[in-house]
Amino acid sequence: MVEHAVLTAELAREIAGETSRIVGHNVLITGRDGVVMGSGDTRRIGTLHEASLEVMRTLEPAWHSAEQARRLGGVRPGMTLPIMLDGAAVGTVGITGSPRQVRQFGLVVQRQTEILLREAVLLRSKLARERALTDLVRDIALYDADDTDADAIAGRAAELGLDATIPRVVALADVPAAEPVRAVREFFGRPQDVVAEMAAGRVCVLAGPPGPLDRCQRLAVALNARIGVSDPATGVLGLRNAYRDAADALRIGPFVEADTLVHTAGALRLHQLLAATGRQTRDRFTELTLGPLRTEPDWPILRETLIAWAESGFHLVRAAARLHIHRNTLIYRLDKTVTKTGRTARIPAEGLRLYLACLTDQLEREPPRAGPQTWKSSG
Repeated sequence: MVEHAVLTAELAREIAGETSRIVGHNVLITGRDGVVMGSGDTRRIGTLHEASLEVMRTLEPAWHSAEQARRLGGVRPGMTLPIMLDGAAVGTVGITGSPRQVRQFGLVVQRQTEILLREAVLLRSKLARERALTDLVRDIALYDADDTDADAIAGRAAELGLDATIPRVVALADVPAAEPVRAVREFFGRPQDVVAEMAAGRVCVLAGPPGPLDRCQRLAVALNARIGVSDPATGVLGLRNAYRDAADALRIGPFVEADTLVHTAGALRLHQLLAATGRQTRDRFTELTLGPLRTEPDWPILRETLIAWAESGFHLVRAAARLHIHRNTLIYRLDKTVTKTGRTARIPAEGLRLYLACLTDQLEREPPRAGPQTWKSSG
């Protein structure tokens, strides 16, 4: 029944009280059964307004003089009109006063009440959809094939109008805003975008095309939000894995890319793999590989050099150009690595081992807090 879904006692009291103050006459609202749900005169709430029963039967307005009102239970002189919503009567609205005085207000009050109820329907529908979308995102994030039916989740997505064939990027953002979901929807408000708050200030976006990464970039700059972004994915399992990738990127990214707000999982795959290794194993690997090199005052520069050396294919010219240094400076740094570790970075196998140890060392740093920054690509 529409009445039970929309015309609540709280809403009826709010509308009746506010309308009574505006028109200067007492306004009451009843349900389909003629019982007063809201009234400017709160003493009438819960009583039977007998005139409303006839109005509900005929769906026509009724006027009652003082003499007519005396013959009906709970009725005072005035006017009673049906409240119509989507072609169905959900109750009545009554205005107290002589029929001649209140006639001019009758249609206005009726229409205003119907408008407010229609807005309540739309708001409830919107809130119900938002709850359904949030539940959907949570179920995708926590999907376990042993406990949950992927087809059931996909079916719910289809009922919500989501096209399962569209590749979506999962973005997980820490948003320092009073209303984070509303703020994120300024950038992700397209029909196939899904926005849900997973925890206080942490918002998940299942972003359809076009330009999800570009929108993440603009969101990060506008709201000073740190964001982890997955590769595109489809299907329940694919999106579950993408959610985990985005969460890993958001967790690992600040250790590796201090001056970046948007962290892409694709740029952090090796770090993601290393982070999945136990802490003790990582610590032993870096200690055995890097030894005293990490105690050198210029260790951050040496680590940057070894990373650039490996990612440039162990090529002097390319690595020097990437680091914006002279080749002799690069050679000096590589030689220092040999002196401190006994490992020759120019031998690819040793260079790769040093490279992985440097990436692991990055994960042990204290991540910076997000502050006013300019977005810088992580790829």
